[in-house]
Amino acid sequence: MSNKIVLGYDDSEAAKSALAFAVSLAKAQGAELVIAHVLEWSPYSFLTPEEIEQRHKRREEELKRAEDALLAPVRKSLEDDGVTVSTELQYGHIAETLIDVIKKSGASHLIIGRTGHSALSSRLFGSVAGSLAQAAPVPVTIVP
Repeated sequence: MSNKIVLGYDDSEAAKSALAFAVSLAKAQGAELVIAHVLEWSPYSFLTPEEIEQRHKRREEELKRAEDALLAPVRKSLEDDGVTVSTELQYGHIAETLIDVIKKSGASHLIIGRTGHSALSSRLFGSVAGSLAQAAPVPVTIVP
């Protein structure tokens, strides 16, 4: 495994706390920080070709907005602060996608905030943090 830390980031207050923790850890360990943002995507069935085309267009617009408004400013700030950083932006189920990012990057640690923007759905369907704590192939730090 490489000296990489994956941070699940959604710009929530908990994610900002997790970011601060991840940055301090990355600096202390000389590790690269991989900031991953996952846009949840639920496939619809029975869509017409026109609906599929519109949905694909909206998906591309959402990815661009997330890159420009969320990841690019954080990446620039950290690079200016001397942190080696890269970003991952994907659609998918949050926990499953973060696990894929961990495997793809060869990271040795995952850091996430305890709650994110999907706090209500987490209470209804199970938390992302809980899922990752059970399923991640690397140690997971959950930051309050």
